Amino acid sequence: MEKHISVLKEEAIASLHIKEDGIYVDMTLGYAGHSQEILKRNKKGFLFAFDKDETACNESSKKLSMISSNFKIFHTGNIHMKETLENEGIKEVDGFLYDLGVSSALIDEKDRGFSYMQDARLDMRMNQDDKLTAYEIINNYKENELIKIFRLYGEEKHAGRIARNIIIAREKKPITTTLELVDIIDKSIPYKDKKSSHPAKKVFQALRIEVNHELEEFQNSLEDALSMLKIDGRIAVITFHSLEDRICKTIFKEVTEVDPVIKGLPNIDPSLLPDFELITKKPILPTQMEILNNSRSKSAKLRVIKRIK
Repeated sequence: MEKHISVLKEEAIASLHIKEDGIYVDMTLGYAGHSQEILKRNKKGFLFAFDKDETACNESSKKLSMISSNFKIFHTGNIHMKETLENEGIKEVDGFLYDLGVSSALIDEKDRGFSYMQDARLDMRMNQDDKLTAYEIINNYKENELIKIFRLYGEEKHAGRIARNIIIAREKKPITTTLELVDIIDKSIPYKDKKSSHPAKKVFQALRIEVNHELEEFQNSLEDALSMLKIDGRIAVITFHSLEDRICKTIFKEVTEVDPVIKGLPNIDPSLLPDFELITKKPILPTQMEILNNSRSKSAKLRVIKRIK
């Protein structure tokens, strides 16, 4: 049974313009939905892939081996991509793919503690070797620290009330499971604000991002990817919430914009023009058919950039 349905798969693969002898990097391997398609088209080249989840690495290795042996998987975060590839003798890459967020498989795997619908120990680590867990955050962070991450990473407007109630609850006994936390969050949010989505959704997103350093790692690795991209090479990024998308949009804008001082002038020296071109002026969104087949694709956005010089 397929554990994870890749979102915007056809659109992302098409946007990369895969060469059959290129070097490609899947920055978020997951269960290899996108990587399989890259490997099928990249017959004479090579694919490198990164993922923090050991189970995903092992499962994906089996799938990719059925297509070709021209790949190598690294069980590590893509924050280490540049140094890892340089150790492999790779300094330039034809294409990078990001499929951000958390895979359906991790959400559905009860014991990993990502889901607010199933009871499990508070964990949320993508890499089981990491020390920081959601349990540590909920039981040890100060009230102001909890408020900060709930607001910053979850955009939760009731962050103060939720944090206060967590502090009160943990003074009696440690908060150990997902549903214990869900109950505290549920009691902290007014009824009128529970209608649009599950009351715990934003806090769980915030905890997951904090545990796995998702935004910081994405930003740093995306900057590294841009620095290693070949001329005509492309980067495709699929995001699932506004925080990721904002980082992608901002970085892409910075490297594709003409300096306002010279913009509009005739005969601009080519050396002063941007090295990159935005392929997607507006993000590519999933079709209604894809959303019907996979509800988790609803918030997805695909942005693509190309190096032109």
